[in-house]
Amino acid sequence: MGKNVLIIGASGDIGVAIAERLAEDGYQLLLHYHENREVIDTFKANVACECIITEIQADLSKEPEVKKLISQLVFPVDSVIFASGKAQFGLFQDTSEKIMDDMLAMHVKAPWLISKHVLPQMIQNRFGNIIFITSIWGKVGASYEVVYSSVKGAQNSFIKALAKEVATCGISVNAVSPGFIDTKMNNHLSQDEREAIMDEVPMNRAGMPVEVAHTVSFLMDKKSAYIQGEIINVTGGW
Repeated sequence: MGKNVLIIGASGDIGVAIAERLAEDGYQLLLHYHENREVIDTFKANVACECIITEIQADLSKEPEVKKLISQLVFPVDSVIFASGKAQFGLFQDTSEKIMDDMLAMHVKAPWLISKHVLPQMIQNRFGNIIFITSIWGKVGASYEVVYSSVKGAQNSFIKALAKEVATCGISVNAVSPGFIDTKMNNHLSQDEREAIMDEVPMNRAGMPVEVAHTVSFLMDKKSAYIQGEIINVTGGW
């Protein structure tokens, strides 16, 4: 029991690092992706194919596609990792309502709907893990990333609240909150901007996706079951 893991956003830098680590740990994987099919194909070529149960494509900013994803979950889901999403940069007053709606749908409503779908079976089994990859900005906020900070803060609140609701059912709900991680999401930064951030990080380097994946693996371990409703920072002390 506890071996089937749905990874939402498995084609992102952090998502694929999580998939690789959980494959090494012996889990069976259900992989969601949006556009980066080639990343999934590369992952499949480098791991034992028997660890991948299914692959599902869906744009989580569109509710019909979220429901399509849910309809394709024909295998039991013992754990779900929410690693998908995208940043949004720019002045808040210049942010369109369409962007606001898409960010809310992708980061908040889609996880709500997916969690609501998988919870009954977890409750019946009295076992399950729900883990979010949130962000340091969900806690402290960031100028020019007001909408992104807002939806990540919403994820943090959801985790803390749901953890209290389902703890007696044997379900763990937690999050990993990365700081500055070396991923494509930060490619918009200039070298000077990256160096300025490094000056603020006590460890004086960017984090790596594998370090986030290791923390997810730790939370998935049954020996970590008493950790509940926590947002674990992976920030290098930032």
